[in-house]
Amino acid sequence: MIFTTPGVQYKGHDVGNYVADLIVEKRAIIEVKAVSRLAPVHTAQLINYLKICNLRAGLLINFNVSILKEGIKHVVL
Repeated sequence: MIFTTPGVQYKGHDVGNYVADLIVEKRAIIEVKAVSRLAPVHTAQLINYLKICNLRAGLLINFNVSILKEGIKHVVL
C-alpha cells in the first residue's frame, strides 16, 4: 500500500504530495537513504514527514555503510 498525503500546504500554498518510503502499522515512517553519511537535513526531512503524517516515530536508514546498524537513526517527536 502506498501512503500519499493530501496536498501539503506551506503558508497557504500547495507545495506537493509526500509519498512515504515505508509506513509500518500506521505508527512509524521508515525513510531510506543511500548517501556517504547522514546529514542534519535528512533528519529534518524525516521530522517534517512525521509532522505531516501525524506520526511520532521514524527510522532513517542509510544503506551506504559497511555495517548497517551504523546507518540507522531513530527519531521520535
